[in-house]
Amino acid sequence: MTDAPEAASPPPAADTERARSALSALREEVAKAVVGQDSVVSGLVIALLCRGHVLLEGVPGVAKTLLVRALAAGLEVETKRVQFTPDLMPGDVTGSLVYDARSAQFSFSAGPVFTNLLLADEINRTPPKTQSALLEAMEERQVSVDGTPRPLPDPFIVAATQNPVEYEGTYPLPEAQLDRFLLKLTVPVPGRDDEITILRRHADGFDPRDLSEAGMRAVASAADLAAGRAAIATVRVSSDVLGYIVDIAQATRMSPSVQLGVSPRGATALLRTSRAWAWLSGRDFVTPDDVKALAGPTLRHRLALRPEAEMEGVTADSALESILATVAVPR
Repeated sequence: MTDAPEAASPPPAADTERARSALSALREEVAKAVVGQDSVVSGLVIALLCRGHVLLEGVPGVAKTLLVRALAAGLEVETKRVQFTPDLMPGDVTGSLVYDARSAQFSFSAGPVFTNLLLADEINRTPPKTQSALLEAMEERQVSVDGTPRPLPDPFIVAATQNPVEYEGTYPLPEAQLDRFLLKLTVPVPGRDDEITILRRHADGFDPRDLSEAGMRAVASAADLAAGRAAIATVRVSSDVLGYIVDIAQATRMSPSVQLGVSPRGATALLRTSRAWAWLSGRDFVTPDDVKALAGPTLRHRLALRPEAEMEGVTADSALESILATVAVPR
């Protein structure tokens, strides 16, 4: 089993360990505000490390917005929130040219997209024209207004939320925009024990609108993210594991339940997230288990199911489970 060439030399070991420790502390810090969503928090950290965007899907009241706010509270980065509504205009997100009567000139007024962590709340409540205003920002990390490109700060991450059960007054995200999200994380309803813990916290005075009262503090910085990204670039991926990722992607294209399978961009995304998870787990190489663990969050929103399969109750997750069961795992 041979290894693919490394893309970069490893950063200093001290920087790497400090970054890994800080990001592990970040996950613990978010848990001070949000109970029982460890896998979702890990997914958000992976997205930060991969410079990827996240779509959080869950019924109302499962702390989707609180998750992102808590993540921002644990990071030394700027964050802004946009409540997406049917009357939201593209310029309300990206910014626009404003006429200054005193100077008789137009000047650019930056929109909320000019931040490090953008919370796009209920993104499927705004029309496609406004949704598409985010496409350039998410893919090119810049905004063009009046033909002038304006770079966004680094890091720049979009964390969007949507409700899967409310259809009235919503606009499904087009495939082109869904593909811009690195991960789609499902936020489940907490179990009984976790829900008791939530109620106990509220009974003891927890206020989700004031995270500082919960003892939350910034434990990771943009420098930690940069060090983590540099370390992830050196995580080794064997040829067998690369082949395993490609086999999974090709199997989605041949599945009888799937109308549109995973593109090469989706396979690349699975490689990125698997490397990040391997590094967070303390390893400098990717295993097939890393790939299997990230296949669902990375690929579920990149599948288009056949209508007849959906009528039979097939979901993207169940289709992926069947596909993973049929693809040979490298030893």
